[in-house]
Amino acid sequence: MNDRFLSACRGEPVDRVPVWYMRQAGRYDPDYRKIKENYSLLEICRQPELAAEVTIMPVNKLGVDAAILYSDIMNPVASIGIDFDIVKDVGPVIHNPVRTAADVEKLRPIDVDGDLLHVMETIRILRRELKVPLITFGGAPFTLASYIIEGRPSKSYIRTKTMMYSEPEVWHRLMSKLSDMAASYLRAQIENGAQAVQLFDSWVGSLAPHDFAQFVLPHVKAIFEKLADVNVPKIYFPGVSSGELLPYLTELRTDVVGLDWRVPIAEGRRRLGGKFAVQGNLDPYVLTAPQNVIHEHAARLIDEGIKEPGYIFNLGHGLFPEASLEKLRELTQFVHEYSEQKLRERVPG
Repeated sequence: MNDRFLSACRGEPVDRVPVWYMRQAGRYDPDYRKIKENYSLLEICRQPELAAEVTIMPVNKLGVDAAILYSDIMNPVASIGIDFDIVKDVGPVIHNPVRTAADVEKLRPIDVDGDLLHVMETIRILRRELKVPLITFGGAPFTLASYIIEGRPSKSYIRTKTMMYSEPEVWHRLMSKLSDMAASYLRAQIENGAQAVQLFDSWVGSLAPHDFAQFVLPHVKAIFEKLADVNVPKIYFPGVSSGELLPYLTELRTDVVGLDWRVPIAEGRRRLGGKFAVQGNLDPYVLTAPQNVIHEHAARLIDEGIKEPGYIFNLGHGLFPEASLEKLRELTQFVHEYSEQKLRERVPG
């Protein structure tokens, strides 16, 4: 087992920087696009053998140091009573948005055994077949709430913020239910074989720091508190434009924080009080550049990242459909070779 990724999560020395990519199983891969011609995302997720195959594909093709479960952050919300579809070129579309206190009260506790056994079976298959660690994940309360309240992806989050500011009791009740769901879902994933878990909070950077601290942070903290007894690395990714929120994360009982590309790694570590391993943070669209430019950006990040233990190379957000599989494969090799050389140079004697 290549456990370089797990070692970096724990802040332990590694022989080279581990690398994986958010959305590494996706539309940039022609073989994945062929599968999507016959199956929707949710249909793939419901077929454990197929979901496992899609999860493994980028590990074999790119040579990354970790696999991330092929799934979607919306998967568990059907279990609590949300009716949704993933619509092409749109994203999650909610058929029964949550906008009132009565809507919140209708939401039921998650039933993993009754509704999500296909996800757990996928995890078990992957643990048998993978030679690298398996990361699984869940959606954080704010990001899920932004879909559930708005009814679809939003740029302004006007309905979400209206509830937050105007009906704080309703807001906190909803966030508490989503926090309970996330903690239960992640615990079940770990019990079925996940070796690390990531909590995605992709859109929480839309909040002012004070509002994040008041309306969101207690619920994120609650998730990690409920998982504190589980000895696997835990990652919090506060999404894009979240640099100003980093100083508020220092009390989280997590191991790794993902950085987006707007915050230099050294500054991210400073804002986090040096308490966590860090993951990131190449701008995904650097991958549109010539290979030598990609290498320049990657080398700069690696040079910064390896100044302290606990660095995982990743993107600052997910891969996009137009990314090149060949460039990704070459980037992965470059990260491994360049970081191995630089780390060797740092060893005395």
